[in-house]
Amino acid sequence: MTIFKEKLGEEYLTLAETKDILADLERERAADEDREMRYELARAIEHVNRFATLTPEESQEFVDELLELEKVDEPTAYKIANTLPQDRDELRAIYAQERFSLSGDELDAVLDVVAKYA
Repeated sequence: MTIFKEKLGEEYLTLAETKDILADLERERAADEDREMRYELARAIEHVNRFATLTPEESQEFVDELLELEKVDEPTAYKIANTLPQDRDELRAIYAQERFSLSGDELDAVLDVVAKYA
């Protein structure tokens, strides 16, 4: 027997936005004593608590600023905001699957935005 789940939608989130959503879910689960928190949920909460350093508002400003750059699309902006690459090599790794590469100046422009929020 195979069970398929229908994909209802897709939305990109920053770690800070995810942290807020998971915090609400954690509070909801804690209020229901009969409901055990699954391992995956506990690990996801632990991850966002460790790595989300910005507020949801700051992280959205960060993404918006990245989207103003020429070669940064929405999925890439969220990857950059969530991983905070510190140098050209780390940033190149994010672009490794793209059909184009960024020039040194383009990489530096992205890293300049990252430096404002890191």
